[in-house]
Amino acid sequence: MVDRRGRCGERCYKTDLALAVVKHLRSAWRRAGKLVLGFVLGAIVTAGFGLGLPWCRARRAEAVYALHIDVPSSGPGLANAVYQTLGVRLQAGHHIELLDNGAVFDALIGDISRARRSVHIVMYIWEKGRASDRVSAALIERARAGVACRLVIDDFGSADFAKDVQPALSAAGCEVRLFRPQPAVDALARNHRKVAVVDGAVAYTGGFGVRDNWLGDGVHGEAWRDSNVRFTGPAVHDAQQAFAENWQEAGGALLPDTAFPAPDASGPATAAFVASTASPVVTRAERLSQLVIAAATRRLWITNAYLVPSRAIFELLLSKARSGVDVRILVPGIKSDSKPALVMQHKEYPELLGAGVRVWEYTPSMIHAKTMLADDELAVVGSINLDPLSLNKLEESALLINDRKLTAELTRRFEADVRQANELTR
Repeated sequence: MVDRRGRCGERCYKTDLALAVVKHLRSAWRRAGKLVLGFVLGAIVTAGFGLGLPWCRARRAEAVYALHIDVPSSGPGLANAVYQTLGVRLQAGHHIELLDNGAVFDALIGDISRARRSVHIVMYIWEKGRASDRVSAALIERARAGVACRLVIDDFGSADFAKDVQPALSAAGCEVRLFRPQPAVDALARNHRKVAVVDGAVAYTGGFGVRDNWLGDGVHGEAWRDSNVRFTGPAVHDAQQAFAENWQEAGGALLPDTAFPAPDASGPATAAFVASTASPVVTRAERLSQLVIAAATRRLWITNAYLVPSRAIFELLLSKARSGVDVRILVPGIKSDSKPALVMQHKEYPELLGAGVRVWEYTPSMIHAKTMLADDELAVVGSINLDPLSLNKLEESALLINDRKLTAELTRRFEADVRQANELTR
């Protein structure tokens, strides 16, 4: 594999990682009402990585893992590749519903209102506002009715949650724990998962947060465009396990056996839930992203909020396009919530376009979705960004789907989104 960043990988993604750090810091400090300090910290971090801190030099580990296997996009061969690469099994029996933008709150609140045993939520962003009021009201009602409501909220992504939202939840009987309270041992190792599990029977994941940006239609004003899934079936157990490991780390007890009821396996779709955590060498987020790209033989359509991929992913994208695969990428335009990431993704365009990749920038609002489509049956919907933080440092989650009907629906939505976007030319 050719290293576009130097024969020995000496640049080690310094700029990529630094800009992702700036994005992360600016976002968190803006939510905390400390934008000026965020810019100062961002400048310090950028300068530090530019000078080549030892930790940054270690990011050459990103190039260690590069998938070199043939991956079928469906059938037993795909299931075998998924298990060997990710340690999870593609299983039949799932009902999966795509939920764009504000629709995720209607569905989630409906499930919470019907909960009989437990509601478990892991969330990176949770801020006061109309979205928070709606979800909180549903949780408070269930907690008062005796349902075990357990929440893990990232202390960095939700800087004001403990002050603005938690008191009412805790007073009603919800058990709330902050994930890696500041100052954490590793300030960048945050919980970016978006997971909700109700009664151990239905689960959610995707790109959403509990903030008013996600309430709208993804087209107008400050309404972000995002993609999420609601699912039942065997993969719900893995989503529950992902919650449990974060719950334990935050100080929670083991979940009761009733949190893992026998799954309803009557659905038509095959799927697997993938949870990723930080690693000094390779994460499951990186493995999953490479696996899906490698599986594409005819088409690969990607929507992502931050296009600053690892060297291995970038080279896979170029290779697929050069081999004749229809590679299309949809990313934010001028309404990106991270101008440093926007600048960096522009640096990726010349090689991508030169290899035959088609690229669009979404114009109506911030597009925050993280989806991938490979051929006609394979898809991913989750929280994984194609940037150094998601691929190396953050807790992440995604549903890997092997289903023709679901992939066709995601195809229609991708086509609708690009009609709201500007295609780039060389």
